[in-house]
Amino acid sequence: MKEKVMDNPKVSIIMGVLNGKDRILTAVDSIRKQTFKNWEFIICDDGSTDGTFELLLDIAKMDQRIKPIKNEVNLGLARTLNRCLEVSKGEYIARMDDDDYSYPERLAIQVEFLNNHPEYDIVGSAIDIFDGEKVLYSKKPISVTPQITDFLWGSCFEHPTTVFRANKLREVNGYRYAKETRRAEDYDLFMRMYAAGMRGYNIEKPLLRYYVNQQAMKKRKFKFRIDEVIVRYKGFKKLGLFPKGYIYILKPLIVGLIPKKILLKLQKNKYKQVIN
Repeated sequence: MKEKVMDNPKVSIIMGVLNGKDRILTAVDSIRKQTFKNWEFIICDDGSTDGTFELLLDIAKMDQRIKPIKNEVNLGLARTLNRCLEVSKGEYIARMDDDDYSYPERLAIQVEFLNNHPEYDIVGSAIDIFDGEKVLYSKKPISVTPQITDFLWGSCFEHPTTVFRANKLREVNGYRYAKETRRAEDYDLFMRMYAAGMRGYNIEKPLLRYYVNQQAMKKRKFKFRIDEVIVRYKGFKKLGLFPKGYIYILKPLIVGLIPKKILLKLQKNKYKQVIN
């Protein structure tokens, strides 16, 4: 059935994709199956060369709520998401990644939460960790109601689960593009929002299946951990977390020295909600 475009969508879902032709259909299908229907899905192709954009154009013919846009050259995720934000119309902005799967009730639960809790500007959730074949375990949030000091440990929200008040996201000028935010644009954003007085909440129920590419994790470059050190320094400074913050700045470098096989096992053992 062909779905018609919404003139005044309550939620704008934003997503960047690079050469995702072979994986994007699952992500798109999960949004189309949402029980909450008043949305637009803005998908920005970040310079793909595998026919991703052409596939998106075909999908949009079946569902006018899906709005493909395209970067002529690769701009990176932060600038790509900001392009989506520029054309969005929703009161709320929801994130999605091209290799994840949103459970059908996700948007309904998060929209209802923000409607009923004006004191919060961000709402995320727990996630199910998926290896491409099965759900390995469920990952709980660092905190249900993250406080400033929780950012010492790391990002307090799982980025693809988050829904924001659009006006608050624009108030901090969206995502910050810089060399050090190439892999930490979300952590940087959350700290800047908290520094501006905004607050968030995490729903303890998993609302999204999060794909973890273990091979990609094993190949993660050490330079991105150096970038995170810079993001931490700038974020901690804005949040007033020094001098205590100095202890935590080097955490990414220390973690980077742990063999990847051991790190993956530690991450799995950390969370109690293991799927049998």
